[in-house]
Amino acid sequence: MATAEDIYALAPYAKTLGVEFQEITEAGVQAGLAHDLSLSTVGGGLHGGALMGLADVCAAVCAALNSPADTAPATVESSTHFLRPARTSVVATARPLRVGRNTVIEVDIHDDEGELCARVTQVVTTIKPKAS
Repeated sequence: MATAEDIYALAPYAKTLGVEFQEITEAGVQAGLAHDLSLSTVGGGLHGGALMGLADVCAAVCAALNSPADTAPATVESSTHFLRPARTSVVATARPLRVGRNTVIEVDIHDDEGELCARVTQVVTTIKPKAS
C-alpha cells in the first residue's frame, strides 16, 4: 500500500500544498489541509484553488490505487461545487464511484465543524508513463 512519502515523491505538489494524508486505501483516501493565510482569499477562507488542489491530489491517489500498477492517473474532467467558505482547516475524503478505464471519484471537503464546504467529482483516466 502507498504511503504519504511515496505520494510526495511521485507528486511533489501534494507536499508543497501541505496535504497531510490520514488514510490511503483503495476504498478511500482521506487527507487534511491546514488553514494558512498564504492559502486564503478575501474574508479569510481557503482559496478555491487550494481546495481544488487538495481534491485533485486525493482523487488521483484514489484512482491510482484502483488502477493497474504500471499506469499513472491523469484527470480528464473535474467539477467543483463550492457550498460554503472554509475558514478552518479542512479534511477531504475521496471515494471511487466507478472504477474502470475512466474512473469516477467523488471528493467531499469538510471543515473543522464537520460542515460540507465543497464537493468535487472527477473523471480520472490512466496512462502509461513515458520512460525517462
